[in-house]
Amino acid sequence: MILEVAILNIKPGLTPSFEKAIKEASAIIASMKGYISHEVQECIEDDHKYILLVKWESLEDHTIGFRGSAEYQEWKSMLHHFYDPFPTVEHYEVIGD
Repeated sequence: MILEVAILNIKPGLTPSFEKAIKEASAIIASMKGYISHEVQECIEDDHKYILLVKWESLEDHTIGFRGSAEYQEWKSMLHHFYDPFPTVEHYEVIGD
């Protein structure tokens, strides 16, 4: 299992629209092969900043499966215009004992 982490900086004045759009877009990502779960959290110190955490079965399920899909194009059209700057996405895995 891997964890996708993205810090989302939303353009001023667009947070209510972003919150509505991310809720609608959640169905897209949840339908993808290898998807386990996700959550979006709002920053306490900066009300224009959010964190997206997505658990995937494998890195390829995200980077190839999702990003290479028609569903990603729909996700992109729903959400990418809210970001400034465009988010850096990183992937993490649990360390061994």
